Amino acid sequence: MRAVIAPEPGGPDALTVVEVDDPEPGPGEVLVRVAATAVNRADTLQRQGHYRPPPGASEVLGLECSGTVAALGEGVTGWSVGDEVCALLSGGGYAELVAVPAGQLMPVPDDLDLVQAGSLPEVACTVWSNVFMIAGLQPGERLLVHGGAGGIGTFAIQLAHALGATVFTTAGSAEKLAVCADLGADVTINYREQDFVEVLGEAGGADVILDNMGAKYLPRNVDALATEGRLVVIGLQGGTKGELDLGKLLRKRAAVIATALRARPTAEKAAIAAAVAEHVWPLVADGRVRPVVHTAMPLDRAPEAHRLMEESGHVGKIVLTTGALGAAS
Repeated sequence: MRAVIAPEPGGPDALTVVEVDDPEPGPGEVLVRVAATAVNRADTLQRQGHYRPPPGASEVLGLECSGTVAALGEGVTGWSVGDEVCALLSGGGYAELVAVPAGQLMPVPDDLDLVQAGSLPEVACTVWSNVFMIAGLQPGERLLVHGGAGGIGTFAIQLAHALGATVFTTAGSAEKLAVCADLGADVTINYREQDFVEVLGEAGGADVILDNMGAKYLPRNVDALATEGRLVVIGLQGGTKGELDLGKLLRKRAAVIATALRARPTAEKAAIAAAVAEHVWPLVADGRVRPVVHTAMPLDRAPEAHRLMEESGHVGKIVLTTGALGAAS
């Protein structure tokens, strides 16, 4: 099969399409013929040599996919060859075939095509697990989403809005902020011109903050928290080491949580995928939450897709397609 790897760390042109052996589904696994996958920040970090796959995971890039079931491993029930699926992966999505633990498979939400479905697993599982399962966002609470126009942000805005939260979000241009407002953000903040701490302070603080910046925003995020607020750090684009005022955190009775999805045990990922299928997919099926796909391009244009990701001019997800998608690629 064709697959995309980064034999040596480097820029986007380090990505190479190679022929590798087809994977075989082990016990409890399903072989998926990939139709679409999507580019995530973690993929660009892996290409640069900064984010190694977990032990046992594929060296092929890609943390999500959509496609059809090609074969079932020993002991797998509930799925049949030919089923349309999407999946959360530990790696291997930039390929024509991938073996997936059966618990990480999800059905394609009603009325979505495979390009749209390929853009969803990573963002849906990340947002649901962090904002709702871990931080416990409740209807009527205030959520601050940093980077609202990205893949995670566009999904988090919609899901929180659909479930009754008041959504604040940051972005760096009027155009991106307009998209965020259209998706359901109640208050949009241009981080180049406004201080999100001041905006949240006037509103009473954020009950939950979803942060992809890490160290750079840590002190200000704590300032922006409401009493009993929860800051969830899921990315480190702004560095890994920052100063934390524990006294301020204590006075607010607040929490700082740092979490990653990729390295979680298979059983935890299966529980998250099941919860997403139960709680999130109905909202996608009825149109209250919709995929936001900036563009789709063939797998062999992965270097171009990574450049687009790193330029940060996109809105939503960047999707890569394989020949299994036919004319849609």
